[in-house]
Amino acid sequence: MADWVTISSLATAGGTLVLAGATFASVRSANRASRLAERSLLAELRPLLVPSRLEDATQKVGFVDGKWLHVPGSGAAAETSDEAAYLAISLRNVGSGIAALHGWRFAVGRDISQDPPDPETFTRLTRDLYVAAGDVGFWQGTFRDPSTEEFTAARAAIEAREDVTIEVLYGDLEGGQRMISRYALTPRDDGNWLAAAGRHWNVDGPDPRRSG
Repeated sequence: MADWVTISSLATAGGTLVLAGATFASVRSANRASRLAERSLLAELRPLLVPSRLEDATQKVGFVDGKWLHVPGSGAAAETSDEAAYLAISLRNVGSGIAALHGWRFAVGRDISQDPPDPETFTRLTRDLYVAAGDVGFWQGTFRDPSTEEFTAARAAIEAREDVTIEVLYGDLEGGQRMISRYALTPRDDGNWLAAAGRHWNVDGPDPRRSG
């Protein structure tokens, strides 16, 4: 004689197992779709700053003390006085989102180190600078304390027309997806500098060079 209680229990257990499997697959699929949607959204916000093109217009960059620099396409400009050393780079955002600039670092000569710099060592910008996606903009920085070693080194390098390295810290409009881009500035015969991108680091995400 059939044990209907046992049969019923087994059927219920089987149904519960099937339902659990379906729920697990559904949740996993939803999580995967959520991750893909998040990655798509971040891709739409992601900036990437490179030197502007040679044919891009010269930009007039102003400083708080009334100083102005004229920065040509694909280039940089630098000038000094007894009170300040001024620097600016013409940049183009080849990413898909607005770039919000956060800070910068300066070094005399060409820095060819491979390790990413520490964002905590960057000098914070004193004004908000943004570069729209697909458009040109600029970075600017100054040294204003003649008593510091940084001021002395920057002034000497600019006046001697030596190569210098600028690293810029920036991110998307929401404050995430921070990047560090390194630019080498090489003196040109016309008194300006040619800017070239040397390296880009992803601060808040995995390094694509080390994936896999």
